[in-house]
Amino acid sequence: RDLTHEKHTFVDILRASAYALAAIEIVDSRIQNWDIRFVDTVADNASSARFVVGSRPVPLSQIDLTACAMELSRDNEVLSRGNGAACLGNPLNAAVWLADRMVQLGTPLRAGDVVLTGALGPMVAVKEP
Repeated sequence: RDLTHEKHTFVDILRASAYALAAIEIVDSRIQNWDIRFVDTVADNASSARFVVGSRPVPLSQIDLTACAMELSRDNEVLSRGNGAACLGNPLNAAVWLADRMVQLGTPLRAGDVVLTGALGPMVAVKEP
């Protein structure tokens, strides 16, 4: 559903969301050696390049968004791990903020939009094998 209220709640987000998918954000910065400040992040479009979503939709009512966990590994080595609490205490906090902000900007979130609420674990640099 569209999120058009001035102030949203967790319930608004839950009602508007069909499901959640696991996702990986591909970060790509133009800033050499990751020597980045806030102004650079804005100029670099938040260093976001792409994202990949999983293929198993899960209703939000079946997920503990604060306790959900992620682990990124390569060749049995854990490179990053985290949980939903790492995203402003609960990913729904990020979604509420975004929904409110988009209404303030005159472009509310609409049905069908993909929303990435934030990383659950730290970024990992890709290295050639």
